[in-house]
Amino acid sequence: PLGVETLDITEIEGADVLYHPTGIIRRSEENAAALFGTATTLYSTEGSSLCIRGMVYLAVLYAVSRGEKPVIWAGRNAHQVLMTAAALLDVELRWLMPAEGDSLLSCTVTAEALEAALSAGDKPTAVYVTSPDYLGNRADVAALAAVCHRHGVLLFVDNAHGAYLHFLPQPCHPMDEGADACCDSAHKTLGVLTGGAYLHIGRTAPAFLAEEATGALSLFASTSPSYLILQSLDAANLRLAGNFPARLAACAARLDTLRNTLSAAGWTLVGNEPLKVTLAPKSRGYTGDALAALLAREGIVCECSDPDFLVCMFTPALGDEALSRLERVLAAIPPRESIPTLPPALPTPQRRL
Repeated sequence: PLGVETLDITEIEGADVLYHPTGIIRRSEENAAALFGTATTLYSTEGSSLCIRGMVYLAVLYAVSRGEKPVIWAGRNAHQVLMTAAALLDVELRWLMPAEGDSLLSCTVTAEALEAALSAGDKPTAVYVTSPDYLGNRADVAALAAVCHRHGVLLFVDNAHGAYLHFLPQPCHPMDEGADACCDSAHKTLGVLTGGAYLHIGRTAPAFLAEEATGALSLFASTSPSYLILQSLDAANLRLAGNFPARLAACAARLDTLRNTLSAAGWTLVGNEPLKVTLAPKSRGYTGDALAALLAREGIVCECSDPDFLVCMFTPALGDEALSRLERVLAAIPPRESIPTLPPALPTPQRRL
């Protein structure tokens, strides 16, 4: 009934085994690693969520190998899977809270603040940050990596929204900037079927991580991975090696122009991620949810909205017309009296467990 049934195979002879690859899957992952410039790139058919669990388990194995208790310091805007994985594996989490005036969605972790925290006392096994975050703010991963490595600490990055960053004219993927490991959701920005993701291990990371990465994923993964998703990840390699970087550069440049146009028209924008347009529309008299409803009536479906923000995500596959339509629709929405309410201040939670 779907038209893809003949491709929906399982681990039969010749199709290789995802978590013990010796043939076609292994070669495909090696192709992906060469494209991303990593020591190891592994496929996930269960999204970045599986990769995050794998990274937490790698932290456990790394700490145990050094005779230490596994501890992760994480930005408080971490995906919920980090918390469930830490609970399952009995990993101690210490939250890096947002600075005053920052929000839970952003939770900026600066190199200066991290340096101060690491110099003050006990050190974690790994520091874990989300970059880009949901609003499109990118951390200075290179500076964070330098601080972590100076203190002998691993740096893990949730790069779920930034799989494309390596293919920009100026690559700025976490693997380009010194992170030890990161996850990418290929399905968000690379035209891969939903669930397709990567776990990357950096070339400068301890060799232990690459050696243990496959086992770390297999601990949590289904023994029946989707071969439709695997074939989609494999097909992406050819696209990434082809004209995708040129199309990406053109899309990013067009989005820069769109953001400048919207800013000149009075819209407030946040974030610096090349493929996101994030509006803070209260300055124009609209909540993010109200603006999303107006856009939906014009056939524009946003990535997400809440009372304070509206997030639009783009890929080169959308084409110029999608950007032009968003620009036309926003230009036709009249400004109203600004909404003065701010997000509630985030309290520092009391530690219970």
